[in-house]
Amino acid sequence: MRLAPVPMLTWIGTTYVNVVRNTPLTLIILFCSFGLSQTLGITLVDPKSVTSIEDSNFRLAMLGLMVYTAAFVCETVRSGVNTVPLGQAEAARSLGLTFSQNLRIILLPQAFRAVIIPLGSVLIALTKNTTIASAIGVAEAALLMKEMIENTAAILTVGTIFALGFVILTLPTGLFFGWLGKRLAVAR
Repeated sequence: MRLAPVPMLTWIGTTYVNVVRNTPLTLIILFCSFGLSQTLGITLVDPKSVTSIEDSNFRLAMLGLMVYTAAFVCETVRSGVNTVPLGQAEAARSLGLTFSQNLRIILLPQAFRAVIIPLGSVLIALTKNTTIASAIGVAEAALLMKEMIENTAAILTVGTIFALGFVILTLPTGLFFGWLGKRLAVAR
């Protein structure tokens, strides 16, 4: 929407991205939990289900993570589109391509090559941001950590285990996207 030729769509997209990117993720997830679930009664599950509370918490946390991460992906892709030379879009328009065809056939394939590494960074941030979902009872890790801690030495041990877990999750992802970015980079 931020690239749309319609000013109203551009304004809506810009507003969404700026508001969501400048709002803490914790606040967005809490809004999903308290605002959507408790205030508006939106649960996203069958209330008759045995696991309806856990399922609802999980889905509301996923919704919050999606809303938050989508704003960062949007900005990343938009910056990639801005790296494509203006002549490419002008040539597509002169061939009679519509805006959506121009975006789909000409601009986005070139833009994605430019934003592979930044999109990898967004994926890594999403992986780490999942811990914030514990604010509405989704992450079992926080509950497990609370139960396991009996003394000060255990705090360091458990914290180290969780830190290593995230390194194991994020380091290969970063290395893969770095390799992929170099492999598909456009020579300039």
